[in-house]
Amino acid sequence: MSATLHFVHDPMCSWCWAFTQVQRSLEEGLPAEVTVTRLLGGLAPDSDEPMPAEMREYLQSTWRHIEARVPGTRFNFRFWDICTPRRATYPACRAVIAARRQGAANDRLMTRAIQEAYYLQARNPADDETLIALAGELGLDTAAFATALNAPETQARLDEEIARARGMGADSFPSLVLETDQGLTNIPIDYLDARPMLGAITDALALARGE
Repeated sequence: MSATLHFVHDPMCSWCWAFTQVQRSLEEGLPAEVTVTRLLGGLAPDSDEPMPAEMREYLQSTWRHIEARVPGTRFNFRFWDICTPRRATYPACRAVIAARRQGAANDRLMTRAIQEAYYLQARNPADDETLIALAGELGLDTAAFATALNAPETQARLDEEIARARGMGADSFPSLVLETDQGLTNIPIDYLDARPMLGAITDALALARGE
């Protein structure tokens, strides 16, 4: 029996950044019959407006909370002093899709590059120029990337992935949804230990097999 584990995320979601280490352990421990797909959830639509002060304060508080809760997760708070934050993650989501068009492996590479730029290097992935620079740093064709970044078909693909995620009930990020012949199973996220998630996946697979 084959199964698919859908990973729903947003490259500018701080909790997705916090999940990085355990996610690696989770994927390394998955049963052979489980394949992983990655879906972009689209946390915040395009906006040219500066982020309101209360949202800035809320996100900085979230970063501090994550640092305290998830060992090894760090944030560069200089971002809030040297960048002009906007509540817009769709550009970063489109960047992952644009990078993916130059090779499937670029999905993970661009996501990681965006996360490191945002959380460690205090660069703003809501800005196209940052995203194009990251594409160049990854060795991508920057002209092709820049053309694809805001192309209608790229936004259409993002809309499609958002709709798929919502259709699965994945309305928070990160989310894990296991799909088998018997349907969909939400896998609760654990930011500290992959074992509970692997156990939930194993149980769901056994149930799908009628064991």
